[in-house]
Amino acid sequence: MSLEQLWNGWRAEYVGNGASHSSDPSKSVFTRILESGLSDEEAHIVHRSSHCFVILNAYPYATGHLLVLPYREVANLEDLSVDESRDVWATVTQATVALRVSHNPDALNVGINLGAAAGGSIAQHLHVHVVPRWNGDSNFMTAVASTRTIPESLPDTASKVRSAWPKGDQ
Repeated sequence: MSLEQLWNGWRAEYVGNGASHSSDPSKSVFTRILESGLSDEEAHIVHRSSHCFVILNAYPYATGHLLVLPYREVANLEDLSVDESRDVWATVTQATVALRVSHNPDALNVGINLGAAAGGSIAQHLHVHVVPRWNGDSNFMTAVASTRTIPESLPDTASKVRSAWPKGDQ
């Protein structure tokens, strides 16, 4: 039995807007979002630094699921410059701090899928997943209906994470 996801209609506009503002299908959805002209609020970008940005996952595993990405579209860790690598990992650390403040999870998953065979659905643009987890967050919906529920809208989540983002050098 496959796991289904229960979604709300407002997500279609977000995914459609992010992907449709570029006519170049060779670019990742993340690059297309960056080039779309959408505001950070419209695109659900919660933080920008010198070499990377943080965006909410449009298909989250859990509320608050963040993606940390370099601006430059690269597929592998070794493709990052030294400055990009430092910035990505510093931003991952800041993302964990922000999520602990904004959503008070019991734990966090941090991970990367390098390549399609590893589960990377957008393998051409390296991204680090930062996912809040709660004790018992696999509830009856997953067990009974093979469905995951997301109880908070992306705009609400983005606002909470932005407000909780660490200030200054971390």
